[in-house]
Amino acid sequence: MSYQELKNKFSLNIFELNNIRMAENREEILANFQGITNIEDVAEAIYHLEETNWDLLSAINRVMPQDNRGSVSQSNDTHDVEMIDDDISVITPKTHPPDREDSNQASTSSPRNNSIDLIELQVHCNNKIHEIKMSGSATVNDLKKRLEMVCGVPVCRQQISGLGGSRATSSAALSSLGLARNAVLRLKAADRLMADDEVAERLTTTYVLRVKHDEREYTLKYPGTKTVQEVKNDLYSLTDIPVRLQVWTGWPTVSGLDDTVLAMVGLDLPQHDLTVKRAPSKQREYKRIIVESSDSENSSVEEIEDADSFPTEEDMFVDVPSERLQPLMSDHVEDEALGCIEFAQRFRARYGPNTPNFFEGTLQDAIKESCLKPAKERKLLGVYLHHEQSVLSNVFCAQLLGCETVLQTLAANFILYGWDLTDSHNNNMLLSSIASALGPVASMTIRSIPVERLPALIIIMRVRSNTEIYSVINGNVGVSELVGGLVEALERFASQKEEDSRVERERDARQRVKREQDEAYQMSLEADRAKEEVKKQQEFERNQELERAESERLMEEAKKEALRAGAAARVPDEPAEGADDVARVRVRLPPPHDGSLERRFHAQDTLAVLLDYLASKGYPKENYKVIASWPRRDLTMESHSSTLKALKLYPQETVLLEER
Repeated sequence: MSYQELKNKFSLNIFELNNIRMAENREEILANFQGITNIEDVAEAIYHLEETNWDLLSAINRVMPQDNRGSVSQSNDTHDVEMIDDDISVITPKTHPPDREDSNQASTSSPRNNSIDLIELQVHCNNKIHEIKMSGSATVNDLKKRLEMVCGVPVCRQQISGLGGSRATSSAALSSLGLARNAVLRLKAADRLMADDEVAERLTTTYVLRVKHDEREYTLKYPGTKTVQEVKNDLYSLTDIPVRLQVWTGWPTVSGLDDTVLAMVGLDLPQHDLTVKRAPSKQREYKRIIVESSDSENSSVEEIEDADSFPTEEDMFVDVPSERLQPLMSDHVEDEALGCIEFAQRFRARYGPNTPNFFEGTLQDAIKESCLKPAKERKLLGVYLHHEQSVLSNVFCAQLLGCETVLQTLAANFILYGWDLTDSHNNNMLLSSIASALGPVASMTIRSIPVERLPALIIIMRVRSNTEIYSVINGNVGVSELVGGLVEALERFASQKEEDSRVERERDARQRVKREQDEAYQMSLEADRAKEEVKKQQEFERNQELERAESERLMEEAKKEALRAGAAARVPDEPAEGADDVARVRVRLPPPHDGSLERRFHAQDTLAVLLDYLASKGYPKENYKVIASWPRRDLTMESHSSTLKALKLYPQETVLLEER
């Protein structure tokens, strides 16, 4: 039956195809695909659907021969096959993310409208997708400058696929390149610099590939815009060897070889020799899934064990030997940390080394390691939920989690925690841990995931001081959907991380200022305490000095009083008024006193009696001098045994007191 007859027999209108593409029941898509293409091997059918993100129409076009493909002649002799595309532009990727619309129609806007219309481009660079919007009047050089700002690749090293080939000169307007809506471009940095004319020459060159397979030899001609992946797909049509089973020799060593156009691979001219052969088949005991489609709406899925050996070249599942088909986690796990360690070891043993590194510890420890660190050290937490009874488990683990892009993304940005929900006891243990760490709502979210949608990847992040579930990626997705979900979570996480970092910086700044203020306050208190101590010490010393001075004064007063009393005791009684031989002595007190002392003495009393009298009145001879007025003389310098009469103080005399 020809291709056109098959298309007429199983043709679907565009509305029905879109409905099937959006259907969640992939068993229905699989049954429709097998019915249309007559592919009985379910593994082969699932492989083609996965390669096209479960897009039924794209998968049909991928498998069936295309009308516009060049004629292929095969014989036992050398075969010359010429496959040259009419379009010289660099080929864009065949598959797009499911949320992208691809249009092959060139822009029909008038020149006047092109100057104001925006051209939206999806640029893939270093496993990242950049949304670029440019005016239709902008030139290719303007786009390259924009890409240099966004992607960091200098203009002189940019290699852009999907921009229009030789038409994409530096001065060409983007509107003149016939770019599709949301056109997908691929950008990578060249290993060495090439001039524009050299690039254009390579893209327009026809490359001759001589491919040897067993006893046959094929001569293929391709333009420089053809990718290596497309060459391998064409060899599948010629040799019936699926791309994943093709073993090549002769290709130059180039990073990202499959996505590289022939012009940039470094092929020999005028002819390049290659050899392809089928990978050796493995004979072992396999577990396979057979999907039986019927006329009814529901399809039955039967899991069978086949002990016979059969070729595995069309089997898309990971070929797992029976001795390795033990559960990823033992039943009735008692210790959560030991269960995670066992899960990680058995996962790697089953699916090989090209698998993620799972966290070995409790869920609470994983949350502390990822979400409860400072914002600049924080990571996303991915909780992988496995279930042995789900038909999607092997595909998800082997192909999606084994994808290099997914592995790199998880390793760089995630702490990945794994758990097997197959056993009910283990299921309840995880739900209890989730409820304890994240709350009952998170536990209910995981509990509500049906088995047929497992496995699932739960993405948990820290948002506004709360650790919560951000998204749930179910097992019935393709690689692009999984990567898109991870990228979306990373973008949200990056913005939240920046916000949390800013908040932490501001909080740290406030705490630093508060600490500085507290330290300054404490220093001020210490200084005040020191001053107070000094003041108290000074006051204490002053009081001690006053007390000492007062004590000395009192002692001095007591001494003076004792001297005064002794002097008073030595003074004889004053003679009576009118007695014989009486000397009347008047003593003028020193300033500021303006009074005087007057007393009667016996004429025969000595000068010592007069001095004792003055000392008894508080004027001792040690502090005061007694001056006679005429002639002026200091009586304290005279002999104290001299009588008053001899000193001419008889019968009366006035003397002066002066301080020494």
